[in-house]
Amino acid sequence: MFIPGWALCLSLSWAVGAEAPKREPLTAVMGAMVMEVELLAGQLKDAKEHAFSGVPFITGTLAGRKVVLACSGSGKVHAAMTTTLLLDHFKPAEVLFTGVAGAINPALDRGDIVVAEKIAQHDFGDLTTQGFEPKGPGRAPNGRRPPLFIASPKPLLELAGKAGKGLTFEKVPTATGEHVPAIHHGVIVTGDVFVSSPAKKAELRKQFNADAVEMEGGAVAQICWHQQVPCLVIRSMSDKADASAALDFVSFAEVAAQNSAKLTMAILELLAKPPAPPPKPQ
Repeated sequence: MFIPGWALCLSLSWAVGAEAPKREPLTAVMGAMVMEVELLAGQLKDAKEHAFSGVPFITGTLAGRKVVLACSGSGKVHAAMTTTLLLDHFKPAEVLFTGVAGAINPALDRGDIVVAEKIAQHDFGDLTTQGFEPKGPGRAPNGRRPPLFIASPKPLLELAGKAGKGLTFEKVPTATGEHVPAIHHGVIVTGDVFVSSPAKKAELRKQFNADAVEMEGGAVAQICWHQQVPCLVIRSMSDKADASAALDFVSFAEVAAQNSAKLTMAILELLAKPPAPPPKPQ
């Protein structure tokens, strides 16, 4: 049965838009796997455990910044559920997602980091006789429709750039010698599949100009976009999303997670610093 008031609610929310909610002076840090979050949880001060709808969270202080940590589990649905509970109960000022990913850009190697300038869901769209056509998520109950690519906030990107200066990461052994991981800014795509296919890798590069692929960041960014909460996804390459991806993941996921966590910690250190005072009038 159609409810007339529902249509009115949608049209009003689309036309007017909701004001950004008041947020607490703390940062939410999320990861998909326990391994990705434990690297940070072990350094928490004044740690306190919480649980909502069976989902655990830990609050405390990390690198001088008040934080809430959460392990979302794998995939977009788990990530969206955890993000929704996190935003509702803790109201963070921003969300950082840290973890590992598969490299799509051929210039990237295992251990390298991609900071998402923008992020998209590569498995959301139309499948027709002509093939798959990517599209952004449809309109939500609040009347808002996210774009295909959700851009990361400029202040967080600038903070990540500043935090990355001077950082050194553990060298990664390769067939041609030791690789020194570097930080890149680019496009990350998300889908509910672990990509270990050269054909799919080439498709993602062609359709999205993607640099990396993973399974949660796009869902987190979508929830944050709706709730007007700044969000930044940080991923370090555990594999090259090719036929060797599963074996590489086993070998390199730990060092990749450490690299991503290191940059995340550096960002938290900058967030913990008080803002510079305004210049004195002449």
